[in-house]
Amino acid sequence: MTAPLTPPPHPRDQSSNNAWQPPAGGHEGSASYGAPQGAPRDAVYGAPPGAPSPHDPRGSHGHHGSHGPYGISGSYEQDGPGMKTEVREAAVVAVVVAFFGALLGVLWWWLAPSVPLVGDVVDKSWIVYFKDSEGEQAVGVDGTFTLLALAFGLVSAVGVFLWRRRGGVPLVVALAVGGFLGSLLAWRVGVWLGPTEDVIAHAQAVGKGVTFSAPLKLGAKGVWLAWPLAALVVHLGLTAMFGPRDADPYQGPGPSDGHQQAGPYGVPPA
Repeated sequence: MTAPLTPPPHPRDQSSNNAWQPPAGGHEGSASYGAPQGAPRDAVYGAPPGAPSPHDPRGSHGHHGSHGPYGISGSYEQDGPGMKTEVREAAVVAVVVAFFGALLGVLWWWLAPSVPLVGDVVDKSWIVYFKDSEGEQAVGVDGTFTLLALAFGLVSAVGVFLWRRRGGVPLVVALAVGGFLGSLLAWRVGVWLGPTEDVIAHAQAVGKGVTFSAPLKLGAKGVWLAWPLAALVVHLGLTAMFGPRDADPYQGPGPSDGHQQAGPYGVPPA
């Protein structure tokens, strides 16, 4: 049996790195985990500026929202108006947009080309036929309605976007529904303002061989969708280009801020 060659270290020579240091306050729960010495008891080390204290009686959902590692949540300014408000605004948009269908109907009746008809008597029976069988006036009637509907879709989308830039699903749905109802109203107004739909009675009234105008008629009912589709496309484009942007929850301050972004576990080491 031989004695150890290296004597044990003196108790006072122990390195300070291996020594266990008790908490400054004498109690383990008196300071927050990872907080620097001298920090307040309720301080959260590494929390972003303005973050609520865990001892705040308002809890983690204060009046202006809570700060977390993924940004601000629960704020009215960030989330926008409530669903009830959005539905009410959408109902107003649908009614106003549909109301302008009456103006579209008046313009369609005024600008649409006239389709000439001629009445004749064959075997004591009245017949009506096109004066120009190869004319394109009937196609022009549909084209006029389509162009006017596209223009109304553009104007309505711009107006709704300027009124509510934030947009939202209820607002977009109301814009489409209002455009479709406006197209139906414009069609009925134009037919009502145009010549009578009873072409036989009209031919008898003007006489045999006399040219008269045919009633306004849409040959392709698909033109009813021109207004809502144009409004949706324009509104989507305006929202994508000029709409408000939500703050990126993962984007921290840039290098010009002069300090590092504190994460959920504190400031990363330099």
